[in-house]
Amino acid sequence: MENKNQHIILKTEDLSIGYTSKKAKTIVANNINIELKRGELVGLIGANGIGKSTLLRTLTQVQNPLSGSIHLNKKNVLDYNPLDLAKVMSLVLTGQITSKNLSVLELVALGRQPYTNWVGNLSENDITVINNALLQTNIEALKHRKCFELSDGQLQKVMIARALAQDTDLIILDEPTTHLDMYHKAYILKLLQRLAKETNKTILFSSHEIDLAIQLCDNLIVMTNDVVISGQPCNLIKKGVFETLFPKDLIAFDEKTGSFRVKK
Repeated sequence: MENKNQHIILKTEDLSIGYTSKKAKTIVANNINIELKRGELVGLIGANGIGKSTLLRTLTQVQNPLSGSIHLNKKNVLDYNPLDLAKVMSLVLTGQITSKNLSVLELVALGRQPYTNWVGNLSENDITVINNALLQTNIEALKHRKCFELSDGQLQKVMIARALAQDTDLIILDEPTTHLDMYHKAYILKLLQRLAKETNKTILFSSHEIDLAIQLCDNLIVMTNDVVISGQPCNLIKKGVFETLFPKDLIAFDEKTGSFRVKK
């Protein structure tokens, strides 16, 4: 049963996202009203090019909203300075990192930057948080390996560990299963599911792995050409939301199995 008193970590009100130039304004999506609650795993899904990355960039202040507001812990994100924002929200990107010569331990330790003094010295508490992040992601045995020696799946776990070490209420991941095989896609999403429950952090990720997201997420944010809707997977299935994601000539959604299939 849903806890109605569960703390809301992030909330948007009539948010409109897109791009502006000197000549025109391009709206990607509007009237976005979503709530992310503490301890939830939330998947952001939709067809290619629908605007998932634009939404994540807007939520993380990489780009400005066209209109509307975003509140993080009941405070408008525009009122956070960069250091304070880094203490409540962390971001894991898909792109290749530029610091692969670092060891796993060194890369995870970078998550403590918002808390260290100006010379970057780690306190005993910092070291404890770092070691816990290594344990929670099952990469303690890799901590002295160089990042360039790791597989894509191992490196993704390191990036998640760095976000855990940053110790924020909200962790946002952009396509965390890109470049991974099916086993490791499922492994990473199961890891995120477990971390949300064990750490009570809110984890939001975008993904093309819609079937897995339906199975594992507490809530989903679904972007279509017409609307952005959020809710529990079972409720979205009942509303027929997933049937609108793709053209019906090739892909069909099976409500009984909660998965997509290719039409014969």
